[in-house]
Amino acid sequence: MSKLVKRQGVVWSISGIIAVMAIFLLTISSDCDSSNTIISDTQIAPSNPPIPDTFSFCGERIPLEFFDVRESLERELLVNTYYHSQTILLIKKANRFFPEIEPILKEHNIPDDFKYLAVAESGLANVVSPSRAVGFWQLLEGTAKDYGLEVNEEVDERYHLEKATIAACNYLNESYKKYNNWTLAAASYNVGRKGVDRQISRQKETDYYNLLFNEETARYVYRIIALKLVITDPEKYNFILDKEDLYEPISYKEIKVDTPVDSWADFAQKHHTNYKILKLLNPWLRDKQLTNKLNKDYVIRVPRKKARKI
Repeated sequence: MSKLVKRQGVVWSISGIIAVMAIFLLTISSDCDSSNTIISDTQIAPSNPPIPDTFSFCGERIPLEFFDVRESLERELLVNTYYHSQTILLIKKANRFFPEIEPILKEHNIPDDFKYLAVAESGLANVVSPSRAVGFWQLLEGTAKDYGLEVNEEVDERYHLEKATIAACNYLNESYKKYNNWTLAAASYNVGRKGVDRQISRQKETDYYNLLFNEETARYVYRIIALKLVITDPEKYNFILDKEDLYEPISYKEIKVDTPVDSWADFAQKHHTNYKILKLLNPWLRDKQLTNKLNKDYVIRVPRKKARKI
């Protein structure tokens, strides 16, 4: 009898413990649900990115009343809105590089919207594509030379932001002269003028939004437009950055060089910087020295005093 009582007492004790644990777990679960609800309601709930009722690219109206046009733009907005790390970097870098690109576009009568083409092409980085296109504007070697850029083992001006931007402007102006349309000029930058001409001839259409292209070119202009929307108004697409979060342009001075340079490392130290920062400001210098047999004039950027400090 006493053993039975003891056993019943143990059972009741275990039952009591289980009941207390169950109540505790339910309380935690309730708190978690409440916490998650607060976060999703105020911060991270996925939603469809807003699409304006009317919008333009280079002053040319985008026919957003057509389902295929609207869905194509929506796709690129979704990709760029929810690729958080990359898009945040693009917004940060735009603050550094747009001030150099914008006046060049203006000087060459290219619409300001084409700065977003450079973003679409390279992410504002000196990347090299599988097809060996190089730099912010992704120029092939032959194209670069056609537009007057120097490309060799020691100097590759496809990496020179100012000169590469001018080359891109010249290409775009030629395309606009041919098509009298900036949207088609942008498409030609991706697929080439022969590629655009082929589709115009085949489809008997001259409107980019009515033409069927390969997938890359079909998405290309929409990607540029989506980047314009997001970078122009980041907060509208839930990118909250303070001014101090953005990358500032690097302050530099220019030094003319018209002789050989035996060592860029020595040159850098002479001008109170280092090889790393010299190459960061002059990525078009591709070797450790400059032969310069023809005594050409080159302009080298070196950082101003304290330019490296935040």
